[in-house]
Amino acid sequence: MNELLRDVASTALVIHIGMLAVVVWRIWRGQTVGDRLVGVDLVTTLLISILILLSIIQRDSLFIDLALALAALGFISTVAMAKYLADEQMF
Repeated sequence: MNELLRDVASTALVIHIGMLAVVVWRIWRGQTVGDRLVGVDLVTTLLISILILLSIIQRDSLFIDLALALAALGFISTVAMAKYLADEQMF
């Protein structure tokens, strides 16, 4: 069972890294600021899932702590960028 879980997590990790490359390309070539904002939010989500998968593969809970910190920072940065996009001023 452990080998099966490790194989599935490794396959999911490769898929997530591939999706991360596609999203970074979309941020680079985004047509509008809204596209780039959604892309940055999706990069944060993919990085969180990659950290969780690394935690499963390596059996180390440190990656889960990093994922929680990244989730908090990602939420705050998304709200700040959306406010800037709406009002064109930061505070």
